[in-house]
Amino acid sequence: MTATSPPEKLVGALSSGLKILRYLASSSTPIGVTRIAKDLELNASTCFNLLKTLVHERLVTFDESTKTYSMGLGLVELAKGSLEKASYVRMMRPHLQELADRHNITTTLWQRSRDDRVVLVDLAESGSAMRVHMSIGQRLPMYIAALGRCMAAHSGLTPTEIRRKVSELRWDEGPSFETYMSEVEEVRRKGYAVDHGNYVKGVITVSSPILDFQSRPVMAASAVGFSSQFSPKSLQALCEDLRDRCREATIAVSGGAVQKLWESA
Repeated sequence: MTATSPPEKLVGALSSGLKILRYLASSSTPIGVTRIAKDLELNASTCFNLLKTLVHERLVTFDESTKTYSMGLGLVELAKGSLEKASYVRMMRPHLQELADRHNITTTLWQRSRDDRVVLVDLAESGSAMRVHMSIGQRLPMYIAALGRCMAAHSGLTPTEIRRKVSELRWDEGPSFETYMSEVEEVRRKGYAVDHGNYVKGVITVSSPILDFQSRPVMAASAVGFSSQFSPKSLQALCEDLRDRCREATIAVSGGAVQKLWESA
């Protein structure tokens, strides 16, 4: 048997599962089980069970509201050894867009850089006429706004060190240091932070961190919108949705080393 020859007996379920992954990878939009089974010429029941397994293994994600499937961040965990940060950005892209469309906001992905800064490496916008516009390459102080609370929560810095860094920041209506630190503690418990117009008046920002295998923040995903866009219910839904995506990204980026993250949230 040559190196390119197939084995004498293929494992049908494995082949079908990989066929589904390749199919979803080539699709620009989430797809329902009926369409997947038809296009791949699979038995509908078999296709459904394969998709359930792939979702359980975090290789595929399922959107309960639309009953559709798309690629999951679990693939990053499998391929972590050969991926660079640019690949993480590409993997997060469909999730940023889905969040933007679902919640009618702008989503951003920030990467930690040197000199206590973060840089905007990707973004997705909704089709709304009223939206916050940002530019890739934009830089911000690491401890500002909602993403700053996330970075501070997993920085390993003492309160005194955090106070010194926060005292150098410029806000429209900055919180007291005591409030800032209580919100930092909430990040450790809930997995997300909310900036209610502190950094930019009239703008709400929600952020959640993406951690490496040592539980250090390497990226943060943020959602940005005008205060008038949100009700308490819609804001809470956005917080939880963003947090869950970043929890999956953290498991992937950490190679599975960080598993029990915000499970009580």
